[in-house]
Amino acid sequence: MSHSAAPRVSVVIPHWNGLAHLDVCLAALRRQTMTDHEVILVDNGSTDGSQAYVRQHYPEVRLVELGSNRGFTGACNAGYAASRGEFVCLLNNDTEADAGWLGAVVDVFNRHPHVGIVAVKLLLFDQRDRFHAAGDIYRVDGIPGNRGVWQTDRGQYDREEPVFGACGAAAAYRRAMVEEIGFLDDAFFFSCEDVDIAWRAHLAGWEVRYTPAGVVYHKLKASGGSGVVGSYYDGRNFLYVIWKNYPTSLLRRHAGDILRAQVAISREALRAWRGAAARARLRGQLAGLIGLVRLWPARRRIQAARRSDDRALAARLTPVDVAAAGE
Repeated sequence: MSHSAAPRVSVVIPHWNGLAHLDVCLAALRRQTMTDHEVILVDNGSTDGSQAYVRQHYPEVRLVELGSNRGFTGACNAGYAASRGEFVCLLNNDTEADAGWLGAVVDVFNRHPHVGIVAVKLLLFDQRDRFHAAGDIYRVDGIPGNRGVWQTDRGQYDREEPVFGACGAAAAYRRAMVEEIGFLDDAFFFSCEDVDIAWRAHLAGWEVRYTPAGVVYHKLKASGGSGVVGSYYDGRNFLYVIWKNYPTSLLRRHAGDILRAQVAISREALRAWRGAAARARLRGQLAGLIGLVRLWPARRRIQAARRSDDRALAARLTPVDVAAAGE
């Protein structure tokens, strides 16, 4: 692991009360064949002894202590501010990266100078032949998703290719792109921040590419974000992404699809009204609608700097019927 002034890659791990996951995650980073990297663990005010454990057992890890829970975006942004690498990789603390993960990511960046984001093969930790994500999709109706989620790995995603986005559990970013478009938006706090930055990358003319050569195993919900909290932020941030990023011309074209998708989400939540997660989803939708005013300045700035035309953007969106078929 490099201790040079400027490592090629910075790995940023947002962390909150995940001591039980650290040995698997950090030991895997010690095994990386690409050794010119630094590891930065950003602690969101853990109370489980994580900080002392890292200092004692992983002295090579740079520990950034925030003292309070600033959410996924706050931790990642603090890690980015502390990072020095040409490429910055976000990695959840409940993961195990294959030894060739970083090498595969850097290889894509080296071969494709216009690629700003790299997605990798993300498999379930406990079912290692089953996908969490092979890159992310974004449907024309404003619903994001993990490509291949829950599918058995039969080689169907063994081709390196363009995708819409990279799941934030293991996503890699070129610093030059981030310096141009910004990193994660703290307004999101948690959920869809990876979708938002993918949109901004495409709008600014950068490419997103998936590589099957980089493999990461993910425990998925072990590090939090499911249930009531996840439902609220999903409900809100689906709309935040649309308000900020969806170009007006494409928004007009797919307004009906977007409206039908939001109505379907509301109906499903109302049918399950007694469940706390369903009520949280509705509260999130309401907050998302109100957020249009808050996000308007950001939308104007992003759209004014847009360099991609409608055809290029539309090529990266997934039709609803294709997504439903499992693409």
